[in-house]
Amino acid sequence: MFIPLRDENPSGKFAFVNLALILANIGVFIYQITLTPYAFTAFVTANAMVPARIPAFLGGHGSVEAAFLPLVTSLFLHAGIAHILGNMLFLWIFGDNVEATFGHLRYLLFYLVCGVGSGLTHIAFNLYSHIPALGASGAISGVLGAYIVLEPRNRILTLIFIFVVRVPAVMVLGLWFVLQFLSGIGSLGSTANGGVAVWAHIGGFLYGLLITLAVKHR
Repeated sequence: MFIPLRDENPSGKFAFVNLALILANIGVFIYQITLTPYAFTAFVTANAMVPARIPAFLGGHGSVEAAFLPLVTSLFLHAGIAHILGNMLFLWIFGDNVEATFGHLRYLLFYLVCGVGSGLTHIAFNLYSHIPALGASGAISGVLGAYIVLEPRNRILTLIFIFVVRVPAVMVLGLWFVLQFLSGIGSLGSTANGGVAVWAHIGGFLYGLLITLAVKHR
């Protein structure tokens, strides 16, 4: 078990888009937990990403909004307190440096593109699943992919079991990606059961990495 706590090279700039994304996620989660169980289920069902809605729409059933809008709205939903705390911790640690490189508006666009790309990757591997997928982790995975390109040698203060150590970002994020990839390979051929959407993580990370490599090269 390893949990990043903070990085040792903050951007030095006020990352107001990253902060706004964190506050938006928290605000939506607070709204979620105020709902009755029936209203909560209805809200999540309407706004979470359900892969089977895509082939249904292509087959002439349902609306384009119901099929594709959740690729964005699902990025602001979370299943529980541990889910949102973990996602927001990663976004808080790694997002400011990426925003400083991209600029505010480009960072927002980058975040949403990675989120939608991660959702499409999840759909590709779970095309007929009726299980709702939700959470910001696909977009945040894109932020991690960008960070490993921009700050590979930066030290991350990391909790490893009971020890707090300084680990290069390329090791922390590289290990995270390898674990996601192995989990994704292990899930091939099985039916999605509502667990972690690892292919969304893999897709988001690769989108973020490739976009950042292209921007850095240019």
